[in-house]
Amino acid sequence: MSKENIRDYGAKDIKVLTGLEPVRLRPGMYIGSTSSKGLHHLVYEVVDNSIDEALAGACDTIIVKIYKDNSVSVEDNGSGIPVEIHPQTKKSTLETVLTILHAGGKFNNNAYKVSGGLHGVGVSVVNALSCWLIANVKRDGKLYEQRFERGVATTELKVIGTSKETGTIITFKPDSEIFDTTIFDKEILRNRFREMAFLNKGVKILFFDQRDDFKEEFHYEGGIKSFVEYMNKNKTVLHDNVIYFQGEKQDSLVEIAMQYTDGYSENILTFANNIHTPEGGSHLVGFKTAITRAINDYARKYNLIKEKEQNLQGDDTREGLTAIVSIKLPNPQFEGQTKAKLGNSESRGVVETFLYDNLMTFLEENPKVGKIIIEKAKNSQRAREAARKARDLTRKKSILDNTTLPGKLADCQESDISVNEIYLVEGDSAGGSAKLGRDSKFQAILPLKGKIMNVEKARIDKILGYEEIKAMITAFGTGIGKDFNIDNLRYGKIVIMTDADVDGAHIRTLILTFFYRYMKELIEQGHVYIAQPPLYGIVKGTKVVRYCFTDEELQKNLDELGRDSHRIQRYKGLGEMNAEQLWETTMNPEHRLFLKVSIDEDSIVSVDETFTTLMGDKVEPRREFIEQNAKYVKNLDA
Repeated sequence: MSKENIRDYGAKDIKVLTGLEPVRLRPGMYIGSTSSKGLHHLVYEVVDNSIDEALAGACDTIIVKIYKDNSVSVEDNGSGIPVEIHPQTKKSTLETVLTILHAGGKFNNNAYKVSGGLHGVGVSVVNALSCWLIANVKRDGKLYEQRFERGVATTELKVIGTSKETGTIITFKPDSEIFDTTIFDKEILRNRFREMAFLNKGVKILFFDQRDDFKEEFHYEGGIKSFVEYMNKNKTVLHDNVIYFQGEKQDSLVEIAMQYTDGYSENILTFANNIHTPEGGSHLVGFKTAITRAINDYARKYNLIKEKEQNLQGDDTREGLTAIVSIKLPNPQFEGQTKAKLGNSESRGVVETFLYDNLMTFLEENPKVGKIIIEKAKNSQRAREAARKARDLTRKKSILDNTTLPGKLADCQESDISVNEIYLVEGDSAGGSAKLGRDSKFQAILPLKGKIMNVEKARIDKILGYEEIKAMITAFGTGIGKDFNIDNLRYGKIVIMTDADVDGAHIRTLILTFFYRYMKELIEQGHVYIAQPPLYGIVKGTKVVRYCFTDEELQKNLDELGRDSHRIQRYKGLGEMNAEQLWETTMNPEHRLFLKVSIDEDSIVSVDETFTTLMGDKVEPRREFIEQNAKYVKNLDA
């Protein structure tokens, strides 16, 4: 801006956005993104309002329907949004709530002691980002209706019938001008509704999807106790009954359910006012501190830890633990609009004191369970010490050998992780082709011999003794588990490149299990990819004229080129392609196809369940999983 323009800059240049204009202009500020994640967030916001009615004791049933045109309705039997004229806006309270940001009962602690949602902006944001929304209210013996388009009322509030019930029905269709996709994923919504029903015992959520005549009911009288049982259903538990505590402290309602398994990973989910907090926060810190302190104090008191023995560390006391920590408080402070972390400092002390007192009492009253937990923790302590010695030995050996990188690694020249990438390649043959075909300036190759260890069935000391895993840890530079540090990562992209057959799929799953259990940040921060080598080559004479990545693509290309004049090559292994072909189809940034591995925080329970099912000890759940999903498998080897 020139000095002359600056002098002319004044009130006329200040744009004032009114109503819901800010939401449509910057939707990401309100729902995180306009991707599929943001789309589903619209449904969560409306359902959150109904859950808030349940928390206030006014609602026990919520009905969610997806219609064939991908519009959605959410109905509850709560008290119904008020319809009388609002004294400030001079409009009906219903229209006020749906068209003005920060208008709602959540700002009055007398109306809602605790609530989730977007701090009172939720339903108005949904209205703003929908091409149309219809609100129906059952209240005072009448049925009311009002229609909105892109956040603006297009009809007056009117009475369209009578009703002996109370409640609210919000029906809306997301705006295709705003969202990248307006097609809802049924599985994402199912996971969310199941979670909500677990967190609010007694509340019934009915889910209907008219696109395929699907219906399901979520209703758990056991609440988060049932949640832990669900999460552990395919695991071997160390004590039969879930440990459960519920109580009120300093105006906060705290619920904790926990159960130990024979596994080696902890799985703790935290919630604040029904909102999943994947990054934890003060309530998680309080939980971890209380667990460690209570178990050590109990073990010392009953001489289960000898006088000269070291205390158990936090990781030891949580090995194999599945837990749900849910706190409901009047004024939650979340870090970021998407609420990944709880910031209320007082919640740490509330949870810590509450859990310590209750857990100490439980252990005193249940010495058999206490002994099992202590023995599990002490085994973890011994394994951790063995793992430390193994790491120390590896470090010393590296110094003596004057090298820190595995010998089989063909490193790249570029050290900038915004540019470089490492390929984890199945077998020496494919590794050889990859090394010859790569661009050595920015592409590193690490061949892996055979199938790596299944870390789901092994403790950290055993894992660190496995050569292929040690090679990956050393090459990445991040360390593992408690020592993991993403800042030391040596490559921006970690690419799993395996054969397109059953063995290749198994190796991918083994590697992803290792990453998920011990290097989850690699996935969470978007560093892990799966290469997609072609399945077919269409050959004329001796030359491949086209590569195809799916059966559909193959048939389409054969129709275009002429079936009689071409033959088909089926690539089951990377080693069947020479170095030039591997570069051109799978490694060349201009042509290659990568799948980015990510974890949707709303599906974290189902992700954990899948790894446990596929890689755990129990055979029956794995057989059921295969039977249920066999119909989706393509290109399965004969």
